[in-house]
Amino acid sequence: MRVYFIFQIKEEFKNMYNGRESNLYQILKSIYRLSSSEVVYGYNLLRQVTIPLDKELLDRDLFVKLHAEYPYSKRDDIHYYNQLYKNEISRLIIKKGYMRLEAEQDNSTFFDILKQYSDSFFVCDFNKLKFFFL
Repeated sequence: MRVYFIFQIKEEFKNMYNGRESNLYQILKSIYRLSSSEVVYGYNLLRQVTIPLDKELLDRDLFVKLHAEYPYSKRDDIHYYNQLYKNEISRLIIKKGYMRLEAEQDNSTFFDILKQYSDSFFVCDFNKLKFFFL
């Protein structure tokens, strides 16, 4: 299973790291790897680089857009996309600081959907060392 973390990057950092996305990835990875005793430092660093997400608005908007589609469902705070003919099972959890996408495959329909909301979403897979802007 792939686990992706999606952050909304501030415009000035997006421009600064354009073409050097690996540096931005290293910053986010270092925050991800911090110990629990360093959580305040990590939170402050994350706030400097990212824009907080409007969790309630994004949750509601995704549900309204997708609830009529057959492969989509939502239970509690988890958005599910289960498209068997494409062999896709994805789960999206939206937090105020990031989104967590769990996918059984390398790609997810949620990437295409989220791309419509912002071009500053930065995707990190800290286990597979993959990263990219949507």
